[in-house]
Amino acid sequence: MKIGFDAKRAYQNPTGLGHYSRTLISSLARFYPEHEYYLFAPTIKPGFDTSGFNNIQAISPQHFPGRLFKNLWRSNWVKKDLQQQGIELYHGLSHEIPVGIAKTGIKSVVTIHDLIFERYPEQYHPIDRFIYRYKFTYACRHADKIIAVSEQTRQDIIDYYKIPEEKITVCYQSCNPAFAELVTDDKKEAVRQRYNLPPDYFLYVGSIIERKNLLQLCRALTLLDSPLPLVVIGDGGAYKQKVKDYIAENGLTENVIFLSEHAEAGSDGFRLSADFPAIYQLATAMIYPSMFEGFGIPVLEALYSRLPVITSKLSCMPETGGDAALYIDPNHPEEIAAAMKRVSTDTELRKQMIEKGMVHADKFSLKNTAEAVMKLYQSL
Repeated sequence: MKIGFDAKRAYQNPTGLGHYSRTLISSLARFYPEHEYYLFAPTIKPGFDTSGFNNIQAISPQHFPGRLFKNLWRSNWVKKDLQQQGIELYHGLSHEIPVGIAKTGIKSVVTIHDLIFERYPEQYHPIDRFIYRYKFTYACRHADKIIAVSEQTRQDIIDYYKIPEEKITVCYQSCNPAFAELVTDDKKEAVRQRYNLPPDYFLYVGSIIERKNLLQLCRALTLLDSPLPLVVIGDGGAYKQKVKDYIAENGLTENVIFLSEHAEAGSDGFRLSADFPAIYQLATAMIYPSMFEGFGIPVLEALYSRLPVITSKLSCMPETGGDAALYIDPNHPEEIAAAMKRVSTDTELRKQMIEKGMVHADKFSLKNTAEAVMKLYQSL
C-alpha cells in the first residue's frame, strides 16, 4: 500500500504534534516495511531524519504556484501530487485533510488530538478559533475515518461536532523511545552541570499557559516547608509573566528554575529535546497539574523515564497515567502540596510508582501504537 502523510509538522514542529508525526511515521515504516510511505511537506527541514528507511520518500512542491503558495498546496493542490504518486490512503496527522480529497477516490484518515479551543474559547484569538473550527469540522466530516488520541478526545468530537461514534477510533500515541533508554551516570552528570540543575528537583514540562496550571503549582510550593526546587521546561507569554510575578512576590525566585531562560536553551540538546531524557531521569518526580489535555504526552515520557508522576485527575490524564500516577485536583494547591510531600519523602511509594509506570507504559509502546493505526488503515 502507498500511504501518504501530511508531514508539515514532522519537519517543522519540534514539540507535541511534531513528535507525534515523527514517532508514528517511523514506527509504521519500521514495523510494516512492506508498505511505501510518502511524506508531503511544504518545506523539508533536517529536523526529521528518515535516511535509515528505504521505504520513506519526502515530497515538497516543485512547481509554480505550489512553490510560492505552500499553504495552499498543502491544504488543496497537494491532491495532484497524491494522484501522481498513486497514493491509496492519506493520513492528516494534525486535524486537517486536503479540501476535496474525497473526490479523488483516495481514502483519508485524520488524527484529532484535542478540541481544547472549543472547551476554552476565551484562551484563543477569535480568528484562530474560526480557522480551527473550519479545518477540524471539515476534516471530521469528510475523512473516511477519524483517529482520536484518547477517549476524552473521542467524546469531545462526538459532543462538539456530532460525528457518529462508529467513525472514530481511539489510537493512543507513543513517545520518543529515547525516554525509555537509561541514561548513563556520566551523561546525566554532564547534563546536570550543563544546566546547573540542583541535586533533587520536581519537574514541570509544558507550555506556560493558563490551562497548564503552573501558577497553582507555585502556590503549592508556598505550602511546603523547604520544598525541593521546581525545574520548568516550557515557555509562555502573559501567563508566564503572571507566574513570575507571583514567584517574586512570594520569595520563590530561588525555588523555580526556568530552563527556557538558561544559556543552553538555544543549543541543539535543548531545542531538539536531546537532553530531556537525562533531565527527566535526574528528577524526583514529574508534576503535571493541567486542567485539560488531549493526551498529556509529558506524563507518558515520565513513565518511560522511570519517573514518578503527579498529575490531574481531570480529562484524559487517568488514561495516560493509569494506575501508576498519583492524582490530584489541580484547583487545590494544598492537594498538590500534599502529593509532592508524599512522593519526595516516601521511598517505597516512589519505587511502586516507577514499577507500575513501566508496566502501564508498555500499553503505549511503538509496536502497539503502530499496530492500532495499521489495523485502521487496513479496515479501509
